[in-house]
Amino acid sequence: MESLIPLIWAIVVVLILVFLGIFFYFFKVWVRAMAAGARVSILNLIGMKLRGIPPAVIVDARIMATKAGLIVSADDLEAHFLAGGSVARVIRALIAADKANIPLTFQKACAINLAGRDIEDAVRTSVNPRVIDCPDPKKGKNTVDAVAMDGIQVMAKARVTIRANIDRLVGGATDETIIARVGEGIVTSIGSAESYKKVLENPDLISKRVLERGLDAGTAFEILSIDIADVDVGKNVGAELQKHQARADLEIAKAKAEERRAMAVAREQEMKAKVQEMQAKVVEAEAEVPKAMAEAFRSGNMGIMDYYRFRNIKADTDMRDSISTMGDKGKKPGDQE
Repeated sequence: MESLIPLIWAIVVVLILVFLGIFFYFFKVWVRAMAAGARVSILNLIGMKLRGIPPAVIVDARIMATKAGLIVSADDLEAHFLAGGSVARVIRALIAADKANIPLTFQKACAINLAGRDIEDAVRTSVNPRVIDCPDPKKGKNTVDAVAMDGIQVMAKARVTIRANIDRLVGGATDETIIARVGEGIVTSIGSAESYKKVLENPDLISKRVLERGLDAGTAFEILSIDIADVDVGKNVGAELQKHQARADLEIAKAKAEERRAMAVAREQEMKAKVQEMQAKVVEAEAEVPKAMAEAFRSGNMGIMDYYRFRNIKADTDMRDSISTMGDKGKKPGDQE
């Protein structure tokens, strides 16, 4: 037994040193929590460390909540931290919402934070509305372009004042959806205007029509106002379209004219071929005349005197034709008798 006494004392000393090390490791955090009125036991702090939770993060968050008059348990804070949320952001957002009389529970704040939303920015936007540009200049376009009914292009720029809707932050669309809807509404309003002059005279008509459409439905924000910051006149799109249409019509007319010309040329070639065919038939018929005359001589239907009379008539006809042809050679086209 006497040989085991030193071993027992060594074990006791080690246990005392371990206890003192653990106590002094958590002593500063425990004292800070006790001094702030956010009581957390040493065993809870040890359990946090074993669960992989930084005790200082939970204690600091509970101190902030306690000093602000909020009741949040350490277990809820640990659960939110283990779920991957930001404990400090949630507490700061709860404090800001409480000071601004915005109804926001710890469970809802945790859900918004775990959904990937910036809960602090949401509370700030709910207290202090934010102004966004439509269209977003970061997307590379500075104006929303639309064409009025008279064919004139109108370029508009709007500034939308929005306020975060805490109840719709989870599952609600972002501000990009509002920008897209406002841009669509501006295009529709300008497109339904009879003249660009009416848009320039009353740009507030655009904002009124857009606001009436309820564009914030299903989004995480509430639209407070839509202000048309700038309206400019662009190109005469109607005239450009008419010019392009005229060019297209001209090309179509040229194509049809070329088609008719090709058909005329083909018809001309066809007529020439028919003329050649008729001339061939005439030559063939003329070749039959001597045969017919020889047959007439053999059969006695034609005498020699008849033949000479025929030759004289033919010679007289040829002479008359040559005389008429010589008279026409000295005239120019268009000359009158």
